[in-house]
Amino acid sequence: MFIMISSGMKTALAEAASWVFAGFCLIGTVVYFDELKAAVSIVPKGDMTARAGRTTATPQGTSSSATSADGGGYMVELAAGAYGHYRTSANVNGRDIDVLVDTGASFVALTFEDAERGGIFVTDADFKHRSQTANGISRVALVTIDRLRIGDIEVRDVRAAVSEPGKLNVTLLGMSFLGRLRRAEMRSGRLILEN
Repeated sequence: MFIMISSGMKTALAEAASWVFAGFCLIGTVVYFDELKAAVSIVPKGDMTARAGRTTATPQGTSSSATSADGGGYMVELAAGAYGHYRTSANVNGRDIDVLVDTGASFVALTFEDAERGGIFVTDADFKHRSQTANGISRVALVTIDRLRIGDIEVRDVRAAVSEPGKLNVTLLGMSFLGRLRRAEMRSGRLILEN
């Protein structure tokens, strides 16, 4: 049995099919948002090769490993913790602080308390700049961290922003550090950092 479909009906069916497809794309984007964000925000691409290394405990039960990478640099791998976040311990000017990796942050964003712990002291007059955060607009003081280290990876003279007291709950490891690495790549629940 052959069914005849008018051209108007064909157009309506084609439009309905395109709306269904668009709906599936929207749902897929919402469901896989973190994976898509990671794929888009990879700083430079590179092949990941398995390397044996020592594993150490880090805050909130995540784990990391640091190894010597090809070319004389170092590689650190962080395992995703709760809700897919990457938390670890960073060494700021010789003092260990807990950090949350945030590829959406332009700068390393230090809590006021973590800045002081790392030997960075600011006064109220230093809060000359404004920053848009999840908690709204806040004042920040722009500073330079002499040495910032994750595992064996160390970067010097890292631009950072210190938040006003009580405005930030955790220090954010942003792109002023990550962007200076040879590789920062998210893959299968792991964040690979390499200098």
